[in-house]
Amino acid sequence: MTVTDIAPKKRASRAKKPVTVHTTLVIGAGFTGLGTAIKLREAGIEDLVILERADRVGGTWRDATYPGAACDIPSQLYSFSFAKNPNWSRTYSPSAEICAHIEELAERFDLTKDIRFNTEVTALAFDKREARWEVTAGRTKFYARSVVIASGPLSDASLPKIRGIDDYQGVKVLSARWDHDFDFTGKNVAVIGTGASAIQIIPELVKVAGSVKVFQRTPGWVMPRLDSSTPAAVQRVFEKLPVVQQAARTALFLGHEVAATGLVWNTPITTLIQQAGKLHLRMTVKDKWLRRQLTPDFRAGCKRMLMSSDYYPALQADNCKLITWPIATITPDGIQTSDGLQHELDAIVFATGYDVHLEGPPYPITGIDGQLLSDDWSGHPQAYKSASAHGYPNLFFTCGPNSGPGHNSLLVYAQGQIEYAVSGIRALVEQDLRWLDVRKDVQDDYNVTMQKRLQSTTWMTGCSSWYLTADGFNASMYPGFATQYLRQMQDFRIDDYDVASNAAKRLWNIPADDTRTVAG
Repeated sequence: MTVTDIAPKKRASRAKKPVTVHTTLVIGAGFTGLGTAIKLREAGIEDLVILERADRVGGTWRDATYPGAACDIPSQLYSFSFAKNPNWSRTYSPSAEICAHIEELAERFDLTKDIRFNTEVTALAFDKREARWEVTAGRTKFYARSVVIASGPLSDASLPKIRGIDDYQGVKVLSARWDHDFDFTGKNVAVIGTGASAIQIIPELVKVAGSVKVFQRTPGWVMPRLDSSTPAAVQRVFEKLPVVQQAARTALFLGHEVAATGLVWNTPITTLIQQAGKLHLRMTVKDKWLRRQLTPDFRAGCKRMLMSSDYYPALQADNCKLITWPIATITPDGIQTSDGLQHELDAIVFATGYDVHLEGPPYPITGIDGQLLSDDWSGHPQAYKSASAHGYPNLFFTCGPNSGPGHNSLLVYAQGQIEYAVSGIRALVEQDLRWLDVRKDVQDDYNVTMQKRLQSTTWMTGCSSWYLTADGFNASMYPGFATQYLRQMQDFRIDDYDVASNAAKRLWNIPADDTRTVAG
């Protein structure tokens, strides 16, 4: 056999294998990921894949299994308007029921077949020549014309960096990754943190532990949570007459919108809310010194408002003690505070929240010219309408920069983000576009306006929170009503984007990396 005889076979073996390029790839199978898939299907976009790193759907509510875990937004608002649940059992539903609702959504809309479980995304990169995203998940690669990052803001958690934490010999429990194998009965337990998770955990631990010491750095504003069971008759009415449930949902939505006048902006209404919080504290806590320790020194709304009717009573239980001395170090046997006192403990619960990735997801995202999103967002994350970032075509965010609600349901905002992403993907498909890349001037103008509006909000009145970067830049919250946010998300304008067209490329033989504006 000659060299020329085998050369064609070698060339054939080196030919690129064809790859499947999906219309859309969704990252995350929690509320927002499934909601995105539902709305994409509704828009006629069937070619989609959902990547989920766990072995089942649920997102945060699959993982939040700590004692007392529940929503602090009324259940009727904690669902999508296009997929309501008429059977919420309580005003504020527990986590297991919320997770069950998410599982029911996957079944009702037949989404499970589109989900790739146990598939954790490790990198995203835009291929300019092919006009597609390459999504790496371990050793597997997926390709898609568009990507929606729907992994949520509360998807990752880790132990805090506290001196001596690695030396502790007892049991360490992270609130977001609860250890159900450890029996707290009769044990000496510490809870570090007094935020939204802690105030749900502490009342439950007090019921079973021998002693509970609560280590508080900063007290928060706590309002009573008026929780009650929902009668079966009401659930049947909601199921048979959806218009009645929608009316209840609308009333709750408008009530929360009114609250924005005191929680989003620093106004006289903020003072009234603080007075209501102090009244709740005064009526619930008898000891004056304890009340003083539990009184915040920042404006209401500056940090997340806490909802609980059993947190203050739990702190006054005989087996519970509030510790306000700063933690000096964690020792092999417990915690040593700055007053020199050693607290010996069987277990420490770290109710210290989640790893909120203000600078983008915890994996590299490479844009159209090889730039990294983590570099572009370093210090001051910015996007257009929280959903698109210049230099990252056909990529849409949920819970992106400046999309956080300070007064209303996260899912109300997420629904607006989903609808915006679907509008963009529809334009991509229906107009046969290679890509949509938000214009830099449009993004810059939007963010200048956002930062100006933020200056008059409660978040900028001097308190320290995860809403702000180290230099005080607010990359998290939206400075307005939910109605304003939803209005902007309903207005997808293709003129805000630089557009590359497949049709134009074919017609004029334009190079693959050329960009022209296509009329919307």
